[in-house]
Amino acid sequence: MFRQAASIVLVSILLSGCGLWGGSDEIEPNKLVDFTAEKKVIVQWSADIGGDLGDKFHQIVPAISGDYIYASSINGDISSFNVDTGARQWVVELDVTLLAGIGAGANKLVVVTESAEVICLDAKTGQEIWRKQVSSEVVAEPQLNKQLVVVQLISGKVIALDALTGAERWVYDSIVPRLTLRGTSSPLVAADVTLAGLDNGKFIALDNETGAVLWEQNVSLAQGRSELERMTDVDGRPLLFENVVYIPGFQGNVVAINPFNAQTLWAKKMSSYHSLAAGFGNIYVSESGDHVQALDARSAASVWKQDQLENRQITAPAVIGNAVVVGDVEGYIHFISQIDGHFVARYDAGSRLVGDMKVKGSTLYVLTDAGRLLALTLN
Repeated sequence: MFRQAASIVLVSILLSGCGLWGGSDEIEPNKLVDFTAEKKVIVQWSADIGGDLGDKFHQIVPAISGDYIYASSINGDISSFNVDTGARQWVVELDVTLLAGIGAGANKLVVVTESAEVICLDAKTGQEIWRKQVSSEVVAEPQLNKQLVVVQLISGKVIALDALTGAERWVYDSIVPRLTLRGTSSPLVAADVTLAGLDNGKFIALDNETGAVLWEQNVSLAQGRSELERMTDVDGRPLLFENVVYIPGFQGNVVAINPFNAQTLWAKKMSSYHSLAAGFGNIYVSESGDHVQALDARSAASVWKQDQLENRQITAPAVIGNAVVVGDVEGYIHFISQIDGHFVARYDAGSRLVGDMKVKGSTLYVLTDAGRLLALTLN
């Protein structure tokens, strides 16, 4: 209970400087810089998902599987859309409050509720397959393969459920610091191993058959005297790029690890609680200070840094074409050159952006907090 209350207090502290909570000492988002747009943003289609995403900064993100994109509102409405046309295939109303994004794969969808239920649906029809009660909230989207559905709980547990029945297969439990960010990472689930970042700064590889720890590494080590200074959350989803796993850490490092032998290839001092993106041989990081930085994937050398989005509460980066893309709290989507970090385009999505954006082919999919799903391309 203390962790939950402390996390809420901390989120208030972190966001009070961003103009969201009022008060005479609030810090407004940086003004948008002027630039000459080099590319035009084209809306291929947009759709209303049937509700909004609430006002608690939940990481409710869509999921893409095959020819369909799936999106949910906080009130439990889930819709399936054709990725090319935006035509709605089906909609179901679960009449529950959802906390995280949708996990998709193996013809299944998985969502999690405020009351700590995991719900599995048939991706073709939306029909419910099973429900499973877990012991605490899940605030990051579940991940799955053909055999398992893996969820990461705010209590520090990683739980694997049978994909067909929802029966519990194994549980990994970790010690959670007294003070953490209100969030967790979303695991990477491969055929025989699950990779997960933890709130204690560790990154682990778990055997999918038994849940046994295959190896673990420290991404961030607690430093400082206060509990606030000693926070080491790994909340961004790890990125697998060219057979290397890249992991972001809050108040710690971005770390590159060879997942086959657990060897740390490099560690770069940098703070981020967002997922990562990759392209042009670079790893792209949305830093907790709202800078976007490109790191050389092999050496960790800084390639460029875009620092003109400070206090705009940017999202995790995504990559489309030759651009890196981030959204912000005012609903603007910023397209940044992968080559040198300058702005090439901007689009106003109309309302706040919090969750990760998705990319398939040359199309960027964005879910706004007002419940609008957009499919965007660059000319």
